[in-house]
This record gives sequence, C-alpha cells and structure tokens, in this order.
Amino acid sequence: MAGLVLDGVTKRFGQAAAVDRVGLAVANGEFLAVLGPSGCGKTTLLRLIAGFEQVDGGSITIGDRLVSAPRHHVPAERRRVGIVFQSYALWPHLTVAGNVGYPLTVAGIRGQAYEARVDAALDLVGLAGYGARRPAELSGGQRQRVALARCLVMEPSLVLLDEPLANLDVHLRASMEDEFAAFHAKTGATMVYITHDQAEAMALADRIAVMDGGRIVQVAPPRSLYAEPETPMVAGFIGKGAVVEVTVLEVEDARALVRIGDATARLRCRAGTTAGPALACLRPEGLVPGGEGLAATVRRATYKGGATSLEVVPDALPDASLPLLIGDGPVPEPGAPLRVSVRDGWVIPAAR
Repeated sequence: MAGLVLDGVTKRFGQAAAVDRVGLAVANGEFLAVLGPSGCGKTTLLRLIAGFEQVDGGSITIGDRLVSAPRHHVPAERRRVGIVFQSYALWPHLTVAGNVGYPLTVAGIRGQAYEARVDAALDLVGLAGYGARRPAELSGGQRQRVALARCLVMEPSLVLLDEPLANLDVHLRASMEDEFAAFHAKTGATMVYITHDQAEAMALADRIAVMDGGRIVQVAPPRSLYAEPETPMVAGFIGKGAVVEVTVLEVEDARALVRIGDATARLRCRAGTTAGPALACLRPEGLVPGGEGLAATVRRATYKGGATSLEVVPDALPDASLPLLIGDGPVPEPGAPLRVSVRDGWVIPAAR
C-alpha cells in the first residue's frame, strides 16, 4: 500500500479556507486518524485526498505519484483510493457478493478473476459464506464489513474511512474497533481514518492528527498527544483536560515548579521552558483530593459506576474547572470545600 504526502494543501470556499496550508506525511502501512470538532476541515481534507475536490494550493502525492496540484488533478476513479463511508452505501437489490463485486463489474472484470477477488475480499473481512445474502439480512456491523470488502476488492493504494462507525450503537462500535484493528494488522494497508470521536482515534491509530480551523495543530502517537498537548485547543479537546493559568517559577530536568492559584506543584515541561506566565494541562489522574493543595469548591458530582467524577473550581481561579475522580467512600456534595493536590500535569509550550 502507498504512503501519502500533503504539502501546503489549501482549499477555499469563497473567502473561507476550509483547509489551510496543511502539511502531513503518512508512512506506507500506517494507520493515521484525523481528529477534530465539527467544521474543522477534516471531511474536506478527505475529499481532497480522494479526488472529489480540487486543491487551490499545495500538492498531494500518493506513493510516488502526484495526484493533486493547482494545475494538475487526477480524477477520483484513477487514484486507486478506496473509501468507506459511514452510510455503508450498499445496493439493497444486490447480494453481498454483488455489492462487493460492483467495482469489478464497472471495471470490466468478470469470470474466474471476478469470483476469486470477491471471495478473497469477503474472507478478509470475516464474511466468507455470506455472499448470497442481501444487505437487509445483515447487522449494522456486517454491513460495514461489506462496505470495507467492496473498498478492498479493487486493491486500492490507500484506504480512507469517513466516520465509519458513526451509525453504530456503542456496543457494536467497540466490536468494530477490534475488526478494524485486526484488518489493519492483517493487510498492512495505509489507512486514513476521519473521525470526531477521540476514543476511536485513540484505540485504533498509530498517530493522530488534530485539526482546528482548517489546520493541523498537532500530529503525535495517542499517548504523546494525551500526555504532551502542544496547544490549549489540543489540551482541552483530547481527554478530560483542564487548561489553567500558571506561573513558572523555575525549571530543572524537564520539570517546572509552578504556582497554581494558592499552591505550587512540579509539572512536566518541554526543554527550553522559561520562567513566567504559562498555561498548563491538568488531567483527572494527576489530581488527588486532600493534602496541602489548591483550596477549591465542588461544583458538580456525577456517579460513573465504580467512581464519582467531580467538577471542582479552585477558589483562587474562579474561571477554571478541574476534573477529579474519586473511588469508594464519602462523596462531597456540590458547594462543599475541598483541597486538591496536583501530582502531575504538563506545561503547554509557548506559542511560536
């Protein structure tokens, strides 16, 4: 499977840049998730890669082949890019085998070659023996696998997945996440997975590209993205992070002594962090009730099954809201005072 390179890709609709100077390299065989809130430009980016839209600036290369530039556009049907949509887009009057083999029919492939490739695609997604059924006889997850098999039957150089689990219930989503992971491991396909669901992206991707306002603001493996967000947007969007104002007092060995409200704490930081005002990302696992930490007030308590999620507001930072998890035991009521010790956090790098 081919890799993918985007170099300064831009797409405008009127005066608005839906995709703004995006640069991205996806390695051969990599599973990359593109994650972001609604309206960030991720679907437009997918359409540009697929060839459904033409770029206004920059270039797109699949493998060693230039497919998009302002004066060069390879049509979608000639890009060898497979796409799996959230709506499945299956023909109800065709059998499963007929749906999977439809691209082959359009391409004029028939006979033994047709049968062999349809059987191989169905086997790859775990649907061997289902060829004679109709889509209406399948579950939602099985229909999604038919759509994936139809994508693969043409042996695409790149697989794009556009919110493929959005129409499934929560339990089926978890099962299909396992299916996608197993499929990627089995085929080694280069895959770009568009989603607004960070849990899906975290579970599946080798790396995640976070989009905001038409730009990619950070690309990193899931653990790095969670632990070391590069911008306040990423810190607040990924996980249950609180972004708070701090003052860096001193830095030693990638640890910063910071003042947070009426308390101090040592947080992780990037080399080169300097003293002065900054922002920090605090997550529930780095916050502990009690000790000599921040004086705070409980705003909300929500039982999550086995633990209670607290939303607390530091007295010295009335505009901040910290997420806190507590296990068994007494649960403070909203309005109750509480001390919160900061055991871990990340100083967000200063904007360049």
